[in-house]
Amino acid sequence: MDILILAMLAATGFWLLRSGWQRRRISLLGSYLGKYQIEKLMESLTGGYLRALGESDPERREQIWHLLESTEEKLSNQFASFAADFSKVDGIHARVSTLAVAIPYADKIFPQATFDLRKLFAVHAQGISRAASANAAQSRKSRAFTLSAELLLMQHSCHWFCKSKAVASARLLVRHQTPYAQLLASVAPETARAYQAVAGG
Repeated sequence: MDILILAMLAATGFWLLRSGWQRRRISLLGSYLGKYQIEKLMESLTGGYLRALGESDPERREQIWHLLESTEEKLSNQFASFAADFSKVDGIHARVSTLAVAIPYADKIFPQATFDLRKLFAVHAQGISRAASANAAQSRKSRAFTLSAELLLMQHSCHWFCKSKAVASARLLVRHQTPYAQLLASVAPETARAYQAVAGG
């Protein structure tokens, strides 16, 4: 009985420790994201892409694509500003654990098994900018697909920082029916290479 009680106390203590650690990370990221309209612009862009792809009238479809260009540009600029802003965060607070499970303060206990989120956000900023300013030779559908993948990978990085890679990948699969490996294969090759150089596979 004593062992069971000790195990319950240990589990409760671990849960409280992890919850507090995750809240602080969510608060840190939120304090920077809150200055921008990135999430709102993402929702607007996603909805716009669905409308454009579902529009049967070519002229009307082209009008929607044209209107979305300003949203793409605004989102790209806002994320670039956010990444520059977040780059000022103390490096100690920007480490992300690569361990398979979420262990509170693993970024400090196992610093060799971490990467710098500031560098990863810089990679995302470049990828989003590149996709948003793709040349006219690329079809609008292809451009929308690539930019959507870039945005989802960035969102995955945010969830990874706040929770864990496993949780971020599970959310990606549940909300967007997209496995992490498939998403990584869907972004631009330049993004995938730079991303893996920072965060690994």
